[in-house]
Amino acid sequence: MGSDAHVLVLGGPRALLERAQRQLELLEACWSRFLPDSDVALLNAAAGTPVAVTPETFLAIRLAVEGWRATAGRFDPTVQRALVAAGYDRTFAAILPDVPAPEHGPAAGDEGPAPGTGAVFLDPDRCEVTLPAEVGIDLGGIGKGLGADLVVADLLAAGAHGACVNLGGDVRVAGEAPDPHGWVVAIEHPSRAGEELARVALADGAVATTTSLARRWRQGGAERHHLIDPATGAQVRPGLAQVSVIAGAGWTAEVFAKAAFVAGPDGCTGVLSAAGVAGLALDDEGNPLVLPGMEELLV
Repeated sequence: MGSDAHVLVLGGPRALLERAQRQLELLEACWSRFLPDSDVALLNAAAGTPVAVTPETFLAIRLAVEGWRATAGRFDPTVQRALVAAGYDRTFAAILPDVPAPEHGPAAGDEGPAPGTGAVFLDPDRCEVTLPAEVGIDLGGIGKGLGADLVVADLLAAGAHGACVNLGGDVRVAGEAPDPHGWVVAIEHPSRAGEELARVALADGAVATTTSLARRWRQGGAERHHLIDPATGAQVRPGLAQVSVIAGAGWTAEVFAKAAFVAGPDGCTGVLSAAGVAGLALDDEGNPLVLPGMEELLV
């Protein structure tokens, strides 16, 4: 998933940490669009044809479709072709500091609006997914949050008293906590290493953060980042530097963090209020915006 993973387990056998590592490796093998044999890569190569996928991939795509509908398309996993056009066609670690502009095919921002998931067909009986022709999917906007959900649930079912999984800053916690306040999660400043914007205390829930400052590169001399506005197929316009969302599940928090970021400083409050989730945003000038429901969670 292109991120560091941190797992904290309270109680249960020591083998639970190895169990969590194996499950994360399995999810990476299924969901990465950069591994040629992953479910996602096979789906993108076979658009228009049904593909049998693992139950975990089927769940991820089903929830991605739900997220697309719930956010009125502000979260959209079908931005894959726009990401490739912008130069994000390999793992982020492998992207050169300045990649050349494409000689063939659309340039960054020329893909037009993302097609959306309305025509994605899910067959639960066969565990098959069919993408429309010319449609690619990317699970980068939901995978870390959902991955944390799945690993935490599995650890508790396997005997852990409590668990915390942090995948690249998207955190899911549940069960017995090491602190009397509950699970205390820090939200870091996107451009000031070691500086915290806030701390929140959760008994059971998730925190997911979206920022345009972490994954940046240049393409043909123009600065790029990985956050695409599905309505245009181009990068999200300036306005917000970061959005963090607190919700009951990691996938929900991640989906609405993306949607609020796309909505910008004028629309993010409405997006989160309608969803009933809490959040904290930072605008491009470094000013914090405490969004609905956040204050009662701060410690």
